[in-house]
Amino acid sequence: MTSALVILNGPDGPHPLAADLEAVGIQVLATVRGCSKLVQEVLRQQPDLVICDSPVPDQEFFKALKIVGDTSPRPLIVFTTDADAGRITRATEAGIHAYVVNGYGQQRLRPLVHLAQARFTREQALREELRDVASRLEERKVVDRAKGILMRAREVSDDDAFKMLRTASMHSNQRLGQVSEHIIHSARFAEDVNRSGQLRMLSRRLVKLVLLQLAGVYSAQVQPWLKDSVMRIDVNLAALGKSLSQPTFGDLLAQIQRTWLELKPMLQNTPAAGQMPQLDALAEQLLQEAERLTGSLESAGAMPPLQVLNLAGRQRMLSQRFAKYALVGMLGAQAGMAPAARGLAQAHAAFEEALAYLNTIPLSSKEIRALLEAAAVSWTQMLAGSAPAGRAEAPDLERVATASEELLDIFDKLSAHYGRSMQMLVG
Repeated sequence: MTSALVILNGPDGPHPLAADLEAVGIQVLATVRGCSKLVQEVLRQQPDLVICDSPVPDQEFFKALKIVGDTSPRPLIVFTTDADAGRITRATEAGIHAYVVNGYGQQRLRPLVHLAQARFTREQALREELRDVASRLEERKVVDRAKGILMRAREVSDDDAFKMLRTASMHSNQRLGQVSEHIIHSARFAEDVNRSGQLRMLSRRLVKLVLLQLAGVYSAQVQPWLKDSVMRIDVNLAALGKSLSQPTFGDLLAQIQRTWLELKPMLQNTPAAGQMPQLDALAEQLLQEAERLTGSLESAGAMPPLQVLNLAGRQRMLSQRFAKYALVGMLGAQAGMAPAARGLAQAHAAFEEALAYLNTIPLSSKEIRALLEAAAVSWTQMLAGSAPAGRAEAPDLERVATASEELLDIFDKLSAHYGRSMQMLVG
């Protein structure tokens, strides 16, 4: 049996509507006076339809019915004595399925109920069709965006990018839109991890370059390198500020920004040896804060390939950390900092361990293998220039400087390759 909630929005007193509905086989769950509790009663009673008698409907009445249609849609019938065209339009806007002027008549109740139910069913079908169309349009936008990422990353045509998406969709048994969303998500996290990882490296590179300034090595190149490092930190912080979720990562990024605002002025002029401990301490603080942000991004991305990207990016930092410690040891008092043999040894061991691991993982390509081979050569050159204990070679500041910059370039390229790989993008 069809159930109904009756709303009487007029003068108090007896009304035949509920009895007439029962007489034609419509179960009346409750009769409510006024519209103040209309929404609550609909949610509580869960009727098949709502039937109202409102001689002169007002804005509050239409608003209540609109809320019912938005929160708990069902057929809505209104009987009224008001034939005002403006209120008829308002009734249509409120989603009323049958707005009956000048009474109903018991014999017309069932046909009117059927009419309202038919209109409601058709309306819901149209809404579902619109949602489906909107969903398909949104999915198409997502697919186009993912294609653009693949076209840039893999340097392929639009057709080839679509074939990659379709192949990934079939292999993963996911809709094309789901795969596309995953690629967009992966690309964003890969970019953020790479930028955050660059901040780690740049914090160490800055100290290395200031030490080269103090030593008078590569005088012509050091100042442009310093300006480039400062600019890259500014650019990466700005990009991360736009990309990252402020509620999730804002506090971590704010810590980095505060430290950078304190460190940056110290780089405007060549620091004296006596300023080096403070500069190094701030740069180390920047490194640790960037490390926390990078680790958080890697965890949030929840993709194993991000660990490889993070590791490759960390090699940039380790190469600069090793170079810094080596330069401090070679410059002695001129560096303004005490040598740290333990730090040098730790950077040495961590770099070689990660390099060995990167050479064994399956996430590779011809270009990646060539870059890893070049990294091994440059690392050997830096070790030879730093002349650690047990080596016969004399220390060579220029050799260390050259090799450390070569390693930066190599691992920048490696990070880009890992970030563009299909394993990274598809997951």
